[in-house]
Amino acid sequence: MHKAGFVLIILLLMVLGSAVAQELPKPLPENNPNAKALADQQYPSAKVCGQCHPNQYRQWSISSHAYADVSPMFNKFEQRINDISRGTVNYFCVRCHASVGTALAERRDIAWWDRSAAAREGITCVTCHRVGEGYGKTNAARRITPGPIHEPVFGPFDSLGGLKAITNAAIQSDLIVKSELCVACHQVAVHPGIKLETVWEEYRASPAAKEGITCQNCHMSKFPGQNAGYDTGWAAEVNGKHFNDQRPLTDHTFVGPGYPISHPGLFPLRLEESPFTPQQWLKFDYRAKWGSEAFETNVPSSTSFPPEWQNPADRRKAWVIVQENLGRWRDREQQRLKLMENASRLDGPFFKGSPQVGKDFSFDYKLTNLNKGHNLPSGSLGAQPELWLNVVLIDPAGKRVWESGYVDKDGDLADLQSKEVGDQKLPHDDQLFSMQSKFLTTNLKGTDREMYLPINLDFDQDPFIRPGGAPTSILNHPPNARLEKRSIPPLGSRTAHYKVPGDLLKKPGTYRLAARLRGRTEPIYFMEFVFATTEMKRTENEWVTDTHAYAVAFDVH
Repeated sequence: MHKAGFVLIILLLMVLGSAVAQELPKPLPENNPNAKALADQQYPSAKVCGQCHPNQYRQWSISSHAYADVSPMFNKFEQRINDISRGTVNYFCVRCHASVGTALAERRDIAWWDRSAAAREGITCVTCHRVGEGYGKTNAARRITPGPIHEPVFGPFDSLGGLKAITNAAIQSDLIVKSELCVACHQVAVHPGIKLETVWEEYRASPAAKEGITCQNCHMSKFPGQNAGYDTGWAAEVNGKHFNDQRPLTDHTFVGPGYPISHPGLFPLRLEESPFTPQQWLKFDYRAKWGSEAFETNVPSSTSFPPEWQNPADRRKAWVIVQENLGRWRDREQQRLKLMENASRLDGPFFKGSPQVGKDFSFDYKLTNLNKGHNLPSGSLGAQPELWLNVVLIDPAGKRVWESGYVDKDGDLADLQSKEVGDQKLPHDDQLFSMQSKFLTTNLKGTDREMYLPINLDFDQDPFIRPGGAPTSILNHPPNARLEKRSIPPLGSRTAHYKVPGDLLKKPGTYRLAARLRGRTEPIYFMEFVFATTEMKRTENEWVTDTHAYAVAFDVH
């Protein structure tokens, strides 16, 4: 009896299990067009939104948000850190950089061009406008509400006028106009338990937060980096008709210090479909000016074109697109320069005594952070953004006799990370004034040392990175690794002290001190660590920004 009952139960479970197994849908293959169509339906591409919001699309398309997933530096770094961590980092980085791809459970390691349309767009429209609730400091672990293009979106306004005929509803959201919307991606703590992005914490303690100034007030205003209000104009265009003509218009460029180092055929994103695939673009040599009139009328005999670019008509078409995109890069560069010029002030030099031949000469410069909202520099990834002072002393004959803030042949500062300094081919810059934060790791014996990641290699040269057992969320750093911030807090200042040896002041006359504040987002040594290409490093060095450049003449007696 018991045996028969046991057999019946087993048979019943087998039948039920079979039925359940039949009901469970199998995931569609990644190359299945139906899967991509469904993804595009649930998470509409910005190109769909751009049909009615062309101005907002154009602004966003050159932004760091649009660049988040196409960025070759991000893709190189994300793969490298997953290799080091044996995959334990997993989806951590792409939760921000390809938020829709994460929602669709796309593999983190697939190529950018194999992702769904909205996932390729990084921080796209639905990343913000389909999130209706605040998640706080969750490292981008938040839900994007799925739905076709006509489903409700969250914005600063509700469904007024023509919007009622276009969407089911536009839901007015208090969150989307607050800094709390930004915290999920702009306050990040990563393996092995250290904060890499601290913009939110800097903002929370800032004068801007106390005055009620939000991230959007400055980064989406009509003047980059200033709480200057918004332009007004029409918000949408449908069948040639404009809607909401006097709407305050936030600038979706989100101007910041970032910039693209990708192939200009791939970025900025374009509303119209590209006639060429990403793989084709990567083989197009825009530096050789393929497709330009000068090149095509006199093609060098040594030129060897890949099969994709044998056709001169294709090269000419590609050159037109590249020129348009590079023009937008230059526009973005001007916005970036304005932002950085407005964010700080450089005063000096302040002499200590009267300069005389053969005597040591001391002077100072003072750098002030005019930004009320966060540190200078701020931004992502802890020890990566570089901001430093380059000062040169020129003698009466026009010869450079002393300098601080110089770089090595790779473009790195002459600090402890420079290869040439390590090889004793270049003197260490002992007076370097740099605001780049540094990770410090505790040596097996002795003191700390600088590292470009919060990973201690002295204990294990091939470490397995994983979350630690200590409460690092409270300590802000794991055991034996910490972040030393050298940035300037809001409205604060730092003084750079310099001393020129007397043996360099060899003759009397009029000398000049030239100074400039230089900045970039990635040090070259870190790019080499993630196996960046030569082209990537070259473009990074081309984007170094010079602000507050001026010279002062003085007499040495």
